[in-house]
Amino acid sequence: MTDTTSSAPGTPGTTERPAAPLDAPAENNPAMTRRETLEALSGILLGVFVSLLATTITSTALPRIVADLGGSQHSYTWVVTAMLLTMTVSTPLWGKLADLTNRKALIQVALVITVVSAAAAGFSQDMSALITFRALQGIGAGGLMSLATVLMSDIISPRERGKYMGLMGGVMAVAQIGGPLLGGVITDSFLGWRWTFFVGVPFAVAALVVLQKTLHLPARGVRKVTIDYLGAALIAVGVALLLVWVTFAGDQFAWASWQTAAMVGAAVVSLAAVVLVERKVTEPIIPLHLFRNRTFVLSIVASAAVGVAMFGTAVFLSQYLQLARGKTPTEAGLLTVPMVVGTMIGGIVLGRVISRTGRYKAIMVGGAALLSLSLLGMSTIGTQTSFVIISVYLFGLGLSVGALMQNLVLATQNTLDVREMGAGTATVAFFRSLGGAVGVSVLGAVLAGSVKEDLAAGLARLGVPVSAMGDSAGAVPDMSQLPAPVVDVVAGAYTDGITGIFLIAVPMALVALVAICFIREIPLGERSGIQQARDLTAAQAADER
Repeated sequence: MTDTTSSAPGTPGTTERPAAPLDAPAENNPAMTRRETLEALSGILLGVFVSLLATTITSTALPRIVADLGGSQHSYTWVVTAMLLTMTVSTPLWGKLADLTNRKALIQVALVITVVSAAAAGFSQDMSALITFRALQGIGAGGLMSLATVLMSDIISPRERGKYMGLMGGVMAVAQIGGPLLGGVITDSFLGWRWTFFVGVPFAVAALVVLQKTLHLPARGVRKVTIDYLGAALIAVGVALLLVWVTFAGDQFAWASWQTAAMVGAAVVSLAAVVLVERKVTEPIIPLHLFRNRTFVLSIVASAAVGVAMFGTAVFLSQYLQLARGKTPTEAGLLTVPMVVGTMIGGIVLGRVISRTGRYKAIMVGGAALLSLSLLGMSTIGTQTSFVIISVYLFGLGLSVGALMQNLVLATQNTLDVREMGAGTATVAFFRSLGGAVGVSVLGAVLAGSVKEDLAAGLARLGVPVSAMGDSAGAVPDMSQLPAPVVDVVAGAYTDGITGIFLIAVPMALVALVAICFIREIPLGERSGIQQARDLTAAQAADER
């Protein structure tokens, strides 16, 4: 594998290289002023805020929601997994569309899908409806998150992108702080949890207006739109089968069973067929030649591992705080603030450092090491652990995510051809979401099994039959309806189960650390995507003459 190679004009790059030629005449590629950049960025960031708010506002309310709708631990997991699954599957499709069509229109469509489906979830009367609407919400969220990053590459050069991605990190942090806290307050108020799904609508309207007024992109070259529907369908089938398998294996059927053989076999066939299809179609959703790029491959490995550690553990944090520690949704939201502050500092401060120095690898290595240590610390907490100590671990988790998530995308974009920026960026996001979806599903299955066993053993020690819990025996319990001795048993069961999944996530963080250590740091380019596209157009015109 060659690490640094320039591509011939008109041929998409497949190996690592600076993303843009640095010797093109500046007068032919005028950069946007800071004011123009911030104006264009405002609508993009507001769209990201709406997407994250619609996701995070339900996190502290979810234990109450699932209990009210009579859901089980498996259904609790699937409320999250369904959204991650559709976000994962749709992300590369959004990315490919971004390379072929109008990116501004795409992000507006994604915004509408996200908020309308979130509002519809507020009318859910059972878990099936809730999971269905969350799955639809994931389609829009996949578009918003991937398109926002692609649009940033259009208007900001890689060298400057670090500090602006820091602004995105700050917006994400505000949504992550405000979302759970606002969700907890609404859930505890007379409005009830359903209003956590409705509150994002006015923000979405504002985001659509701001995007329309501030985001002005030059016309792109016309390319024939050919969507790889077969590839998208095969990816969806393969990923869905794996998630269903890891969710229900060991509970609904044995790990070694015909159901396992059927699901895993069909998933392997589907994903193998994806490779064959992507090699033949005109516009593959995931261009396979990108996998010759070392930074691209290692960023995918690290992103998937970070996705497992990040999504797979954060999802169950509210259950620990509310079921194991007896906190209200509002209190649980407040207790996650250290993690979000860490994310904000990691994004904003470290992003500015990267823009000033042009160096990013050391920051990512440190972030991966801190992620491993923080997860290890979270695996030691119990029902009596000081919240000061827990806050330190959560701050470390947030800081590590801030140092890793956007910078892995930055490192990848710095090596991509401008014509494949959408597909390449979305593919990294795809594997991060896939890691998160698999992580939530696997860790949720582990948690469900652990809680079930510990609960049965704890009740047996009390001489209380499992039937004494009534409907709560197989569902996420409403702690206020349980007798005091049983509350202690349930709290202990959830504490042991949740700390166990933090420990399982540690090896995944170490995988990310190893992958990042092998990433080759390449100087950050000085040209935005718009400037690179103009360079390319000029070069093609010169060749035609």
